Amino acid sequence: MQPLAYRMRPQNLNQVVGQEHLIGRGKIIRRMVEARLLSSMILYGPPGIGKTSIASAIAGSTKYAFRKLNAATDGKKQLQQVAEEGKMSGTVILLLDEIHRLDKTKQDFLLPLLESGQIILIGATTENPYISISPAIRSRCQIFELKPLSDKDASIAIDRALKDEENGLGKYHAAISDDAKQLLIDKGNGDLRSTLNGLELAVLSTKQELIDKNIDSSSFTITQEEMANSIQMKNQNFDADGDSHYDLVSAFQKSIRGSDTDAALHYLARLVESGDLISICRRLTVIAYEDIGLANPAAAQHAFIAIQAAQTLGFPEARIPLANAVIELCLSPKSNSAITAIDSALNDIHNKKLGEIPNNLKDAHYSGAKKLGRGLDYIYPHDYPGDWVAQQYLPDNLMGKQYFTPKGNSKIEKALKKQYEILRKMQFEKLND
Repeated sequence: MQPLAYRMRPQNLNQVVGQEHLIGRGKIIRRMVEARLLSSMILYGPPGIGKTSIASAIAGSTKYAFRKLNAATDGKKQLQQVAEEGKMSGTVILLLDEIHRLDKTKQDFLLPLLESGQIILIGATTENPYISISPAIRSRCQIFELKPLSDKDASIAIDRALKDEENGLGKYHAAISDDAKQLLIDKGNGDLRSTLNGLELAVLSTKQELIDKNIDSSSFTITQEEMANSIQMKNQNFDADGDSHYDLVSAFQKSIRGSDTDAALHYLARLVESGDLISICRRLTVIAYEDIGLANPAAAQHAFIAIQAAQTLGFPEARIPLANAVIELCLSPKSNSAITAIDSALNDIHNKKLGEIPNNLKDAHYSGAKKLGRGLDYIYPHDYPGDWVAQQYLPDNLMGKQYFTPKGNSKIEKALKKQYEILRKMQFEKLND
């Protein structure tokens, strides 16, 4: 028997759960279907939220032939078969799953068919198409982002599946308690495919248990305990190479930057669950120097030590030093003055006429350097009190330029700011005497 999620796949747009921003009354996909002006499109979003359902519903609403292929596993031969069908019938809708894996040979075959309308392509992907799909395909498709299903959407789908006697579970006359339903929704984590298949397992296993115990199973209610025994793991979209992974890493850094310890620990836990220790360690290193920086250099040292410990330990113990580092970085004073300084300098490198390095700073360790005036007027700072003496270091075109703007968000950075301002003032006064 086919899984419940497959059997409950919608036959028209009215049966689709969620995605009202695309298929609701007056929204773009519904308007395309009602006007019979379909164009190729790419649907992207997490697994199990309706990409295939919308594609099959579009086909059901338009009466076009509907075919499904996978860009990773199906070859040019299968595409040719779909193309022939489109040629004979006028138009065929092709759902191409994992479209981000489409290679150049298959892409070149598809492009003229999309241009002619022989194939209406509905690409499905969990990856951000603006990053993972070739411009040639993107330019011929409208791109629509699907949203994770709300609890209300999942609840509607559960109720519908329990009542449907033809494709759903209606013939079992099963009900579900409110707390069991909420558990199922929470465990599904927005993935309707996982939610429905979990529901089917709960209904069938509970009915069988009642039969085994000689208890009336003509109608029954699934309790929270029975649901918990039927679904064991939360379905998370953890793909270390996927678009969602980069969103997760971004949220992790921004939470630490914003000093929200609890949010940072939440995202750390999700990263730990993904098992990608390399990305966690790399991102923590970046955060320590980019976001905490000169406000607390010791925190960067502590983070680096914690990272080394995590790499030595591996999971699951690695989570402990990582949590130490995350908490300290969250609660530390913050400063981005170092990254701002280097980026300001790089901006000048890219956009300004830089001028020559002053002759007194040029290398003089070769024969003939003196004849070229290299290094002749260089003043050695260690020969002077305080190991400092005023002389020109920047090229003429950039004289007086200030890249470093310390914030003074901590005692350490206040001290650095004070020293920087004293030296800068002395330099300016001596060189302008």
